[in-house]
Amino acid sequence: MTVDEGAGPVELREVLDGGVRSVFQPIVDLDSGRVVAYEALARGPRGSELERPDHLFAAARAQGLLAELDAACREAAFRGALEQQLLAPLTLFVNVEPEVLDSAPLDDLLAIAADAPGDLRVVVEITERALAHRPAELLRTVDRVREIGWGIALDDVGADALSLAFMPLLRPDVVKLDLRLVQERPGPAVAQIMNAVNAYAESSGALVLAEGIEDERHLRVGRALGARLGQGWLFGRPAPGPAPAFEVGELVLPPRAAVDLAATSPFALLQAHHELRRSPKQLLIELSKQLEREALRLGETAVVASTFQEAKHFTPATAARYRDLVERTGFVCALGEGLPEEPIPGLRGTTLAADDAVRGEWDVVVLGPHFSAALLARDLGDTGPDAQRTFEYALTYERATVVDAARCLLSRVVPREAVPVPTGAEQRASVAADAGTAGPARSPGEVRTTPAGEALLHRALAATTSGVTIADMRRPDQPLVYANKAFEQLSGIAVEDVLGRNCRFLQGEDTDPGVVDAIRAAIRAGQEWRGTLLNHRGPERAPWWNEIYLAPVLGADGKVLQYIGVQNDVTARVEAQRALETERDRARALVEQVERLAYTDPLTGLKNRRRLEERVEAALWDARLAGHAVALLFCDLDGFKAVNDEHGHAVGDELLVALARRIREAIRRTDLLARLGGDEFLVALPALDPETAEEDARRVAAAVSAAVVRPVDLGGREVAVGASIGIGLTPRDGTTFGELLHEADQRMYAAKRGRRAAALREPGDEPAPVA
Repeated sequence: MTVDEGAGPVELREVLDGGVRSVFQPIVDLDSGRVVAYEALARGPRGSELERPDHLFAAARAQGLLAELDAACREAAFRGALEQQLLAPLTLFVNVEPEVLDSAPLDDLLAIAADAPGDLRVVVEITERALAHRPAELLRTVDRVREIGWGIALDDVGADALSLAFMPLLRPDVVKLDLRLVQERPGPAVAQIMNAVNAYAESSGALVLAEGIEDERHLRVGRALGARLGQGWLFGRPAPGPAPAFEVGELVLPPRAAVDLAATSPFALLQAHHELRRSPKQLLIELSKQLEREALRLGETAVVASTFQEAKHFTPATAARYRDLVERTGFVCALGEGLPEEPIPGLRGTTLAADDAVRGEWDVVVLGPHFSAALLARDLGDTGPDAQRTFEYALTYERATVVDAARCLLSRVVPREAVPVPTGAEQRASVAADAGTAGPARSPGEVRTTPAGEALLHRALAATTSGVTIADMRRPDQPLVYANKAFEQLSGIAVEDVLGRNCRFLQGEDTDPGVVDAIRAAIRAGQEWRGTLLNHRGPERAPWWNEIYLAPVLGADGKVLQYIGVQNDVTARVEAQRALETERDRARALVEQVERLAYTDPLTGLKNRRRLEERVEAALWDARLAGHAVALLFCDLDGFKAVNDEHGHAVGDELLVALARRIREAIRRTDLLARLGGDEFLVALPALDPETAEEDARRVAAAVSAAVVRPVDLGGREVAVGASIGIGLTPRDGTTFGELLHEADQRMYAAKRGRRAAALREPGDEPAPVA
């Protein structure tokens, strides 16, 4: 690429060979007022178009030289810092572009730093965008940076929800708030961001830095947001050397250590204080689903990382659930032997080698700004049916363990194909650049091109099948000043009738106001926006789904001049997706209905024997690990057959429903209740103290018996029955559900025989109906 420089052309390669220089903007400790650091900002040759960082990086990306430019920028930052004596106690903040993180030649930089006459303290600035695309590489780079004693800053926090999700994974020493948080009016979104940032800063000791402080109001807002460091024109614009008006102070970062988690596995991270349990596969499935529901509740601020051992365990039902996670959360990955790098669209992952330590694990990790949970399980190698396989597991909410488990899994995710990402320099060019470095003057919004190029541009816009519009943001009501023929067909209105109008004419009463508010918020913030909106076509107002991409056009002063909109009719896709979602919901409802029929008593709504047996077996596992006892109560109604014979089965059914409700109210909240069949009920009492277990069981049995014997009013008829209850108790009567049920059954019949014998005695001599 050749760019005019007044006196002659400048080749991008020449710039990379020594034409890149750095200017430095002060970072101030807000409490002491001292400058503690400088951020290095790249500039091209003075007076050339490449002097502006946005032009410089755009040219490098276009020619595939971004890595070379990034290295040149960092080398210029180091050399400039040495020349200007920006050494300890000062710290130098240096940007590393997300697209080239793993290829950053750190050895070259270390050699430069080693030649410094004093300590050159460095903080590397990165963004969460790199972790979304290349998580393993970024985590490895962060560890390399920490090994050499440098710090990490997470840049542009608040510009994207992913920054909140990935913040604990990157473990930054400094959190840089996006300048919009300081400069715009506070709202719910700002509150959500600051809750997450302050929670992380409080737990980690990280420092919060507010960017974009241009006046005293911005300073007050920054301090209110919890910032201890500030950066912006109020403290000084970028300059070739230090800011002489400030005293120098030291930036003290929290201690951090590099942690290599790629060589271990999530289950191996568990410590002695984590309680290990054993369980069949079915319980782990339910625990996994619950964690997935928590992730959906967190939404776009959640990171989900899972392992499936082998590809065969990633079933169609699992794929359907993970499709929802991909659509509604920030980042999702799934690992397993034989799994492809993208099992379903948007789901990141990798295949696991047979000797990978993660291969034998079942892990589900959910991490958000204010929530952390991990199910970490190890296959015990059972050879029986898959549904009966046993795992040793722990369910932990300990944040440090959950974060390490997530880092452990993300360190294995393969990189996504490189996608051009706007650089930090490009995004901040209009704010950070000096007024005198904007290059040759041009009118606002002017695009420099040749007449032939302009004609080619118009032909391209006319030929594209996407609707293209341009709105003038400087005029009242932001009217359209350009629309191509494709937009005329999409809108159903002639171009000449479209120009001069605001795009809201496409909306209708059934257009989602939430999406409209999101578009307006993005425009107010000068941000890009992508999404789908219901629009209406022509005089008939026929509805159609519009997939929209909006991008701002900035002037030399950094203000938004225009918005370009690119639009496509995706009605067929949206309707197909909705039909698929409807079918998916129907299938999910059918599965839930089948599960209800399989595990629920249809009359009373209580668990049936099959479901209770699963729950009791899980409680028995827990009891063995914790040293607890478990009791099982077998309750049989006395006189129920007589009620059926006298009043009919309908009344008998009403009685069973009423008694089921009474028994539920009589037992503890943690106890389990099921209908065994007919007039028989089971009550399981988990986690009992072995010293008082029998006494506790008899107390609950007496409460159940008292609840049953009270007359029940059924449509004006009082009906009364009795109850005989037998108790099975661990370890006295066995350690399995079958053994407890047998003993409780035997004792129930003993109690029933005692009641019958009592009927032949004098009143008042009846034995208790509990055995």
